Amino acid sequence: MKFAYWVPNVSGGLVVSTIEQRTHWGYEYNRDLARIAENSGFEYALTQVRYAASYGASEQHESTAFSLSLLLATERLKVIAAVHPGLWHPGVLAKWIITADHLSGGRAAVNVVSGWLKQEFVGFGEPWLEHDERYRRTGEFIQALRGLWTEQGFDLRGDFYRFHDATLRPAPVDVPGRAHPEIFFGGNSTVARATAGAHADWYFSNGKDLDGFGEQYHDVTDAAKTAGRAIRFGLNGFMIARDSQAEARETLREIVAKADRPAVDGFRDAVRQAGASTSDKKGMWADSTYEDLVQYNDGFRTGLIGTPEEIAERIIAFKRRGVNLFLLGYLHFQEEVQQFGATVLPLVRELEAEEARTA
Repeated sequence: MKFAYWVPNVSGGLVVSTIEQRTHWGYEYNRDLARIAENSGFEYALTQVRYAASYGASEQHESTAFSLSLLLATERLKVIAAVHPGLWHPGVLAKWIITADHLSGGRAAVNVVSGWLKQEFVGFGEPWLEHDERYRRTGEFIQALRGLWTEQGFDLRGDFYRFHDATLRPAPVDVPGRAHPEIFFGGNSTVARATAGAHADWYFSNGKDLDGFGEQYHDVTDAAKTAGRAIRFGLNGFMIARDSQAEARETLREIVAKADRPAVDGFRDAVRQAGASTSDKKGMWADSTYEDLVQYNDGFRTGLIGTPEEIAERIIAFKRRGVNLFLLGYLHFQEEVQQFGATVLPLVRELEAEEARTA
């Protein structure tokens, strides 16, 4: 099992609540956090992308520049920059990632976000495509990235992007076991699952319980098999590790009780519109409750709430269902990332070793 953490490059922390969060969106805090994380067993960090202030965040740093700063501040951590097709041209991004890859010794990655917040596009005067068209564009965007990273004289005659005999030099860093910089992608809808299976290296899921993740796993795996591909799976989870289950549950209760209701309500209204735009109503957050939306990627639903022992068991249960990576959020990032490395991760490794011996 691999572990990633959400980079808090956005103000307000990872829950939309007035509860204390000893987390800061600035560079110095995040530089120190990245170093703590790579020394605590984390292999990846995901830098968030937002342009329009939303769900309680008034400040946000741009994801690719921030990712590069973290790559240059660390030695082993792989940093995933989230990007929007439609706001980036894939050729420009492919070149940018190659440069970041060389500057970091082969540790740059990208998370392609099709986009659900309309204001981010119309505010910049960019066309706002209907739901399924955004995912068709994403498919071509990923095709372009992969082609530019692996081929010389790359050609693409798409509906959204066209390339003619395009070659980027240098190529990305030659990393054993990696064909090119890793491409992550997420989305809950039916068309998003098909897009992931057909194009991505990794599928990111919003927070889900075991059965909810299992449904996504089967859909995306089937789509990948149809395309003659294999794909790995990441799952979002908000971790509350405390000395007792009661203490962890009390922290969750306080988070929800102190939720910033106007911000959560505004977020809920926006995501309801996004979910309703899908033909089968399976869009992102389509079945999320108010409590779920206090952590804006449904992180509470994964159930990583309790003692370190309980959380480790829960992580292994998801591993058995096909999760390869956990993307984690916390209230107090620096302290709790370090705590994870000291208390939870060793238990996970013990359980993995025991399962291997049993097998």
